[in-house]
Amino acid sequence: MASSNFIDYVNIFCRSGAGGSGSAHFRREKFVPKGGPDGGDGGRGGHIILRGNKQLWTLIHLKYRKHIHADSGKPGEGGCRSGAHGDDIILDVPLGTIAKDAESGKVMAEVLDEAQEVILINGGRGGLGNYNFKTATNQSPRHAQLGDPTTEAWVILELKLLADVGLVGFPNAGKSTLLSVMSEAKPEIADYPFTTLTPNLGVVAYRDHMSFVMADIPGIIEGASQGKGLGIRFLRHIERNSILLYMIASDSKDIRAEYNTLKKELKRYNPELLDKASLLAISKSDLLDQELMDEIKKELPSGIKFVFISSVMQQGLLDLKDLIWKALN
Repeated sequence: MASSNFIDYVNIFCRSGAGGSGSAHFRREKFVPKGGPDGGDGGRGGHIILRGNKQLWTLIHLKYRKHIHADSGKPGEGGCRSGAHGDDIILDVPLGTIAKDAESGKVMAEVLDEAQEVILINGGRGGLGNYNFKTATNQSPRHAQLGDPTTEAWVILELKLLADVGLVGFPNAGKSTLLSVMSEAKPEIADYPFTTLTPNLGVVAYRDHMSFVMADIPGIIEGASQGKGLGIRFLRHIERNSILLYMIASDSKDIRAEYNTLKKELKRYNPELLDKASLLAISKSDLLDQELMDEIKKELPSGIKFVFISSVMQQGLLDLKDLIWKALN
């Protein structure tokens, strides 16, 4: 997933199709000069539909498609013939996409499953033909119903990655290195903060051909919930993770303080994130001997399961997988 191609937010203008008008027609044949009303109904206007597609990981295909217009329905005809419906517009989106009204912020739709279809904007209803309006006292209605007009709105599409485990930590905590070692993902890795500028997903193989999905988001810094650093732009990607894996480097000055800072930022962004199951991984533990590990254990926060790992030396990774799998199941 190239960083320049990861688009998780687009603003598009959607317009559904108008409904076709009903027909005010009367039956006219050679020996039936004054036949009754036989005007058909107008066709429905095209819908704007969102469809889940698990092959997509980004909204880049909609970045430059700013205006989405569906076709209008055709008008009804004589002989009680209904007009054709307008063609629907189907927009394939990644699983985890949320659609919001750009003005009110109200959630309009949410796509979570493969092939799930949700009508985002309804097409206009077709008008009734005059055949529908004949009565015993009005046997020759000369009016028909107009079709409903188009509906248009600016819509925000926002992607929240679906993953089992979300990596949470400060920049340079080793999140991307862990993801690259435990999965086939190839995130950018370098020895400086904010190497990761976009989220990355990786499928982690486990025992007996099992697997789970791990997500790495750009590092959090103190004040991220107020917009510092990369701010809250990517925090939404961990809202749907089943487990949060806090990662703190073993050479941190104060592991407990870093852990509390991370939790504080998540709480400010969305307090519900703290209700998720969580684990703690002390990364870069190849720098530690047993004595230092014992000292660090005394300072670790209580109430959370932890494991010492080294992605480079591949130490403790199986223990970490076991902890994650038990938490998931």
